[in-house]
Amino acid sequence: MKITDAKVIVTCPGRNFVTLKIITDEGVYGIGDATLNGRELAVASYLQEHLVPCLIGRDPHQIEDIWQYFYRGAYWRRGPVTMTAIAAVDTALWDIKAKIAGLPLYQLLGGKSRSGVMVYGHANGRDIEETSDEVAKYLEMGYKAIRAQAGVPGLASTYGVSKDKLFYEPADANLPSENAWSTAKYLDSAPHLFEKLRERFGFGPHFLHDVHHRLTPIEAARLGKAFEPYRLFWMEDATPAENQEGFRLIRKHTTTPLAVGEVFNTIYDCQTLIAEQLIDYIRTTVVHAGGITHLRRIFDFASLYHVRSGCHGATDLSPICMGASLHLGIAIPNFGVQEYMRHTKETDDVFPHAYSFRDGCLYPGETPGHGVDIDEALAAKFPYSRAYLPVNRLEDGSMWNW
Repeated sequence: MKITDAKVIVTCPGRNFVTLKIITDEGVYGIGDATLNGRELAVASYLQEHLVPCLIGRDPHQIEDIWQYFYRGAYWRRGPVTMTAIAAVDTALWDIKAKIAGLPLYQLLGGKSRSGVMVYGHANGRDIEETSDEVAKYLEMGYKAIRAQAGVPGLASTYGVSKDKLFYEPADANLPSENAWSTAKYLDSAPHLFEKLRERFGFGPHFLHDVHHRLTPIEAARLGKAFEPYRLFWMEDATPAENQEGFRLIRKHTTTPLAVGEVFNTIYDCQTLIAEQLIDYIRTTVVHAGGITHLRRIFDFASLYHVRSGCHGATDLSPICMGASLHLGIAIPNFGVQEYMRHTKETDDVFPHAYSFRDGCLYPGETPGHGVDIDEALAAKFPYSRAYLPVNRLEDGSMWNW
């Protein structure tokens, strides 16, 4: 069997997605997600100009060798564009291998370790009361885990708070919009959100919260300590993790579980965090960490140190990435939780999929491969539309982490 063609498909059914389709001489094809929010065309070009020509004529069964070829063979390694492109190739090859075997992908990854994959949804509101009401709606839908975000008094806008409660899309403008941020105002308000949620809903539901890299380590330690009475499932992205050692300080001062990693690209980005048990959940995802092959390597390493998975699953990852994440999540021994932001109907129509939601869990389905396809004719009706993620400034105008 040989690869005879590979094409890059860019579509925008409400938001931009990049998909790689690899085709073999036996008519079997596989697809992989190559979406990098706000930098989609950079990955599309990297694939089209650099990786696709090297795929033609190769044996699609040689997944590990092809992964190493593209990783070791690039003198300038790593980075989000390179690793997202490699991820698309890797995911598509796993899809082909499972289709040839006539099995759902999880069977090739060792079979099921659990019956379903627990997911969390996103409840958000302009204030604590509105967020609390949104939490109630998610509980009514059957969710057992919910991320809660609320507007910060005195700030015009806050990350994670949107008008659309199911299909949050932060890439909101043709050029970057600008938000204002105040750490002091946020630290004063955030604990009160979870005080209210526990008063109303008790300690049955799992509650999560995303800080979005906006605190210094000591500020994050203070917040984690303030959260302790409310027993959060995790506090996410408490501080930028380029300096992995910064988490040592947070760990010294709070027992609130810590999660990080959605912007990580390789195992080296989280090596210290995992080996020193400075985090509890690693959030790296299939599409941005080199695909199933490399993410499985990260999870296997994490399992040695009692660190569990918590894959990123926002709407800027296509259903292809979600399908692949579910097959991996249902197979690994150290699964923690899967983020699940629902896609719009237009996106679901472009990417028909076998996975389904019930009782707070996603189920990957039994379709051979990762269970997600692409309707190319429909995809062509949604042309690319440039959209940037916002930028963030402190109230004095200084650039800050978004």
